Amino acid sequence: MRIYLVQHAVAVDKAQNPERPLSTHGREDITRTAGFLSLFVKPHPKFVFHSGRLRAQQTAQAFAEAWHIKEDVMFADDLSPNANPEVWAAKLNAMQDDTLIVGHLPHLPRLASLLLCGDVDTQPIRFQNAGVVCIEKDDDGYQELFHINPNMFYEAS
Repeated sequence: MRIYLVQHAVAVDKAQNPERPLSTHGREDITRTAGFLSLFVKPHPKFVFHSGRLRAQQTAQAFAEAWHIKEDVMFADDLSPNANPEVWAAKLNAMQDDTLIVGHLPHLPRLASLLLCGDVDTQPIRFQNAGVVCIEKDDDGYQELFHINPNMFYEAS
């Protein structure tokens, strides 16, 4: 089973729009990251979950479209920034199908850390907006397969 953890793409400033939809830059980042992965890895998660916040929902939808995922993009509880990562670790332990989760900091790094290291505070991975961390679950536990960020395609500003 592969788990794709994605930090939502860059959103507009809260002062510009309190709902914080994705910015043009954020949409471009998704195009780069998702497009690159669709060329080589060809992800096809069975489940696509997001936190319910507009920027996460739009990010999940954009990845689903880029990867030609026909399954519904779904809101899921316990993906907010300060949610307990143990809740999703338990859900993932019970799952067998590839899954895409779009969420926020600090939840995602804490979840990845719990899966990979058994400790929410180790945090061996640096998440970035519209970046994808792919973790594989097998009989021996969890291992990081790859980690890709949009700034791999252009110089970070």
